[in-house]
Amino acid sequence: MDFQLTEEQKLVQQTAREFAENEIKPIAAEYDERQEFPWDTVKKLGKLGFMGIIIPEEYGGAGLDYISYVLAVKEISRVCGSHGIIVASHNSLCTNHIYIAGNQEQREKYLRDLATGKKLGAWGLTEPSAGSDAAGVQTTAVIDGDEWVLNGTKIFITQGSVADVAVVIAVTDKKSRRHRHSAFIVEKGTPGFTVGTKENKLGLRASDTAELVFEDCRIPKENLLGELGMGFRDTLRVLDGGRISIAALALGISQGAIDESIKYAKEREQFGRPISKFQAVSFTIADMVMKQKAAELLTFHAAYLKDKGLPVTQASAMAKVYASEVGMWNCTKAIQIHGGYGYTKDYPVERFFRDIKLCEIGEGTSEIQRLVITRTLGL
Repeated sequence: MDFQLTEEQKLVQQTAREFAENEIKPIAAEYDERQEFPWDTVKKLGKLGFMGIIIPEEYGGAGLDYISYVLAVKEISRVCGSHGIIVASHNSLCTNHIYIAGNQEQREKYLRDLATGKKLGAWGLTEPSAGSDAAGVQTTAVIDGDEWVLNGTKIFITQGSVADVAVVIAVTDKKSRRHRHSAFIVEKGTPGFTVGTKENKLGLRASDTAELVFEDCRIPKENLLGELGMGFRDTLRVLDGGRISIAALALGISQGAIDESIKYAKEREQFGRPISKFQAVSFTIADMVMKQKAAELLTFHAAYLKDKGLPVTQASAMAKVYASEVGMWNCTKAIQIHGGYGYTKDYPVERFFRDIKLCEIGEGTSEIQRLVITRTLGL
C-alpha cells in the first residue's frame, strides 16, 4: 500500500478544502441552527464533481477512486458534518446502488443527473421495525400486470424530503428467506409516494432526514433494480462502501475538533500562560491526534481495498466503528479543552460534538459493526 497521495488525489483534497473553507464554513452554523437544507452549496458541489465522485465519467461522474472520495468527504466534514453526510449518502447509497445493480437503461436514465447534482437521491432501507435488523423490512412490493405496487413506511431517510429519486428495499417473496427482498427505483411525484415526518435532530441539522410513505404506490415493472430477490445482497454491497464514507465523515468532524482545540489552547490563557503549556491539555491533544492517525490508517486501508476490488467487508466495518468512536472521544475532549465556552454555540466544537454521534449510529451501529467483524472471523 502506497501512503503517498497522487497528484490527482492532492488536487481533490485541495479543491475540497478550499471550497469548504470559502463556501461552507461561513454558513455552517446558520444552516444548522435553522435546520435548512443548503441548496446553493450542494449545487456548487455538484458542479465541482463531488456529488458523483465515484461514478464513472461515462455516466456524468468524476470517475475517481475511493481514496479521493475519503479525502473529499473528510475535508468537507472538517467544517460541516451536514454537508459531509449529504455528499456521502448521495454518492454511496442511492447513486451507487443504481450504478452497481442497475442495467444500462437505468444507468443512462438516472445516473447522469444524480452524479452531477442536478437531482438528489435517497436510499430507503430503515423502517420502524427494521433498524439494526435490516433484514426485517416489512415494506412490500407486489407485481400487478406491468406495475409493482409498494406499501410500507421508511424512516430516518437522509435526503428524504428533498430527493428526486429514491431506491427502496421491499419484500417481494414472503416465503423465501434468502431471496426475500428486492430493490426499486421510485421517483418523486409518483402517486402513492409521499413524505411523512421530517426529523428534528440532535446534530447534522442542515442535512434532511425524513419519513417515506408508500400507499398503493405504483411504479413501472422496469423500475425493479437488480435481480428479483437479490435486493438484500446488493444492499450489503452498498453498505460496504457506505461504511467507508461514514468513517470519512467521522474523520472530518474529528479533525475539525482537533483543529479548533489546538487553536483555542494556544489562544486561551490561564494562570499567566496559554493552556497549551499545561501538560493536561497538551497530552490530551496528543492523544487526540494519535487516535486520529490510527483511524485514518484504517479508513484509507479500507478505501485502498475497495479500489483494488478486494474483499472489504471486515476493513470497512473496522474503519467505520473505530473512526466514529475516536471521533466521539475527540469531540468530547474538545469540549473539555474549551471548558464553558465549548458548551456554547460561540465555538464550532459544540456543533461537532452533536454531529459526530450519528457516525456511531448511521449505516449500522457500532454494535452491528462488531457483529460484522466477528462473522468475518468465523465466530
